[in-house]
Parts: sequence; structure tokens; C-alpha cells
Amino acid sequence: MTTSVPVHLEDLPRSQAQRRILIVLVAAQGLSGAGLAAGVTVGALLAQDMLSSTGLAGLPSALGTAGSALAAVAVGRISQARGRRLGLVTGYLIGAIGSAGVIAAAVADNPVLLFLALFVYGAGTSTNLQARYAGADLAAPAHRARAVSTVLVATTLGGVVGPNLTALTSELAHTIGIPDLSGPFLLAGVAYATAASVLAIWLRPDPLLLARTMAAEGAAVADLPPGDPSGLPQPAVERRSSGLLVGVLVMAITQLVMVAIMTMTPVHMHDHGHGTAAAGLVIAIHIGAMYLPSPLTGWLVDRCGRLTIAAAAGLALLAAGIVAAGAPDDSVASFAVALALLGLGWNFGLIAGTAIITDAVALATRAKTQGLVDVSIAIAGAIGGMASGLVVAAAGYPLLAFGGGILALVMVPAVVVARRR
Repeated sequence: MTTSVPVHLEDLPRSQAQRRILIVLVAAQGLSGAGLAAGVTVGALLAQDMLSSTGLAGLPSALGTAGSALAAVAVGRISQARGRRLGLVTGYLIGAIGSAGVIAAAVADNPVLLFLALFVYGAGTSTNLQARYAGADLAAPAHRARAVSTVLVATTLGGVVGPNLTALTSELAHTIGIPDLSGPFLLAGVAYATAASVLAIWLRPDPLLLARTMAAEGAAVADLPPGDPSGLPQPAVERRSSGLLVGVLVMAITQLVMVAIMTMTPVHMHDHGHGTAAAGLVIAIHIGAMYLPSPLTGWLVDRCGRLTIAAAAGLALLAAGIVAAGAPDDSVASFAVALALLGLGWNFGLIAGTAIITDAVALATRAKTQGLVDVSIAIAGAIGGMASGLVVAAAGYPLLAFGGGILALVMVPAVVVARRR
């Protein structure tokens, strides 16, 4: 009997434990989505206002995603050693500390403190994504994508509501005597801290620890090496390696293109006379498209195959780039359509890529490897965020959007090659 999982929870049927875990993850993700949205909506605007420079407006996104890279390693290692619950709780608490730091930087009008705080704030973004792996730990291989999608779709509530509270939180910030643009980070700090509390109290049994226990017990009965808790044979090493590379490529390119276009869209709209309410609406639609289609996407990935939906992600991102590049400067509707397509492409790429990675990685090293995979995603996002401001300053927003769409097409030949192998 392992001491890591209480006896009365260890004895829960696998399906019952999975349902309980998904309910708790859904609740936490609904809360953390509001924290995720704050940096997306006003992070670039806050930096632009503080630095009076469009060229550096992409820096907050780059720093946030760089911070999420470091957090992905930490959360992955903690989860590997102590379980998903402690890893996720730690990540969300660090994100809450970063939110408080952004508010302090805005009050002090200190760019250095702002950038440091945004780096720390990135831990919340990373943890929000890492939670999807927890949903798949106990899922059977044929239902992994749907389990991942259930966790992701829960982010929709906070992710859509958060940006639409931009005006309200800005008014609250003004009322209490802090800069208006720091208002959404008040919401972010509370959201991340509450999500951490939900997980700390109710994420029991721990999905990763329980999966290991079940795998070990199943192996002992069958006199086989521990493997997947489903009882199915594990993929060959060569297949694992190939799947891992394809999954990383799909998710990294998806993240790079999405972050680059998303980051500069509110800045581009602001420069052409749109207010924060219009930008918040567009970002809310974008985040809704990132998460709301998840149940359907999960079903499609399990039904049609991981690689097919990964290729569809590249095509959706291309469409987003084309629409954004051709959008009239005064058309909120056009930007909304472009970012909806951008969110849909990201959703396809993330769910398909996550399923590919989970299939390819052995249970014994799953959390650690998944954390390292998310580092590559975060680095790709950091590159996209940093380069986006420089590209817009040098060549304009339309070129950034169109170039991002073209880059996304790299996924299609990669998927074709992987399918032939």
C-alpha cells in the first residue's frame, strides 16, 4: 500500500475518481481563466503607456511566456515528485504574487518592476495549461482528448468574463487610487489565489499518484512492468520519440502564431481609435474560441485522429492571419472574426498536440516530460510576443498577421510525414 494516496480514495473505481477529478479541475479552471485574461487584455497597453513605445509593447507577452517556461519546468518537476495537486497549487500562487507585483509596478510607475512582475505572473498561464494534463492522467487512451478538452473548456467562463470586466475593474482601480490599467490584475490575483485554494482542498485523489498506483497494482497482478493505467501495451520507444517531436512542433508553432497576432491586435486597435472596451470584447471572443469548442475538438481528435486535427489547426491559423491582415482599421467585427479563427486554430493544435504527447510519454516520466514540453511552448510564445512588437513597428500589423498565418502552414507537411511513418 502506497502512502501517497489515502486508502479510501485509492479504492474508488477509476471512472468515479476520474469524474471527481474533472469536476474539481473544471471549477479551478473557471476561476483561473479570469487571471489568464488580464495580461492578455491590458498587459501590452500598460507597457505601451509606461514606455511610450509601440515597439516594446510585445515585451510583456514575451516576459510572461518566458516566466511560464520556467514555471512549466517547476510545476512539472513538483508534479512528478509530489503529484499534480501540489504542482498546480504552487503555480497558481506564484501567478497571484505576480499579479500583485504588476499592480505595485503600475503604482510606482516602475518599468523594471513591471517586467519582473510580468515574468512571475507568467506562472499562472503555465499552470492553467498544465492542468489539462491532470485531466488525462486517468483517462483511457481512446478518451484522452475528450478529458483534456473538458478541462480546457472550463477556462472559457473566466476567460470570456475577465476581458469584459476590463472597464469595471479599471473603474475600481481608479476608485481606490491606482492606475486604471492595473485594475484587471486585481481580478487576476484573486482568481489565481482562489483556484489554488480549490485545488489544495478538493483535488483528492491526486490523479497522477492514483494512476501510478493503479499501474503498479495492475502490473503486479499480470507480472509485467508498470505501464499505462488502461492496461494496454505502451508504444515502442521509436514511436514515442516520433510522437513526442510531432506533438512539440504542433503546439510550439500554434503558440507562437497565436501569441504574436493576439498580442498586437489590442495595440493595433488602440492606435486606430478603438477603446479598451472594444479591445476587451475582441479578446473575449478570442479566448472563447480558444476554449469553448474544446468538447467538440476533443471528440474530433479521438474520432478522426490526432494528426488530422493538427493539420486542421494549421489551416485555421492561416485563415486567421489572412482575415486579420485584410481587416479594415475601423472594423471591430473583422478583428473579432480573425481572433475567433486564431483561437479555434490554437484549440485544435493544443488538444491534438496534448493527446499526441500523452500517448507518446511513459507514465513513469509523464509529468516531468510534459513540463519540459510546455517549456518549448512557452519559449515559442515568448518569441512570438517579443517579435510581434518589433515586426509591427517595422512593417505594420497586416504583415505580422499574414506572416504568422504562412508560418502555421509548416505544421501540415510535418503532419503528413508523421502519418506516413
